[in-house]
Amino acid sequence: MNNFLKVNKNLFTFSLIMLLVIPLFGINFFITFIGNIIILSILIPVLLLLLILIGFNSYKSKINICSNCGAISFDMSETCINCGGDLNNKSKRNELDKSPSESTIEIKAEEIK
Repeated sequence: MNNFLKVNKNLFTFSLIMLLVIPLFGINFFITFIGNIIILSILIPVLLLLLILIGFNSYKSKINICSNCGAISFDMSETCINCGGDLNNKSKRNELDKSPSESTIEIKAEEIK
């Protein structure tokens, strides 16, 4: 019986607040308030996903791969943990390190009849 009184008391309080607030602020206030809550419930996960992707790309740029054994190590170490090779002397095939003549493709044009 005690729970029933608590539910009725909460319902009564909520209805009293609604009867006082709706005439003061209008129904447009509640429509925009609910719309804003829905927009926030959609945008907050999108923002969190964007932050996770930025953090992952930052983490990915700090990873080094040993050219001798292929072991993965972080940016802080200068030598490979597995084989002891020098990680500062990177021999990675980076697209930005190539000369333009190595990265362009020669195409011969043919006329189609």
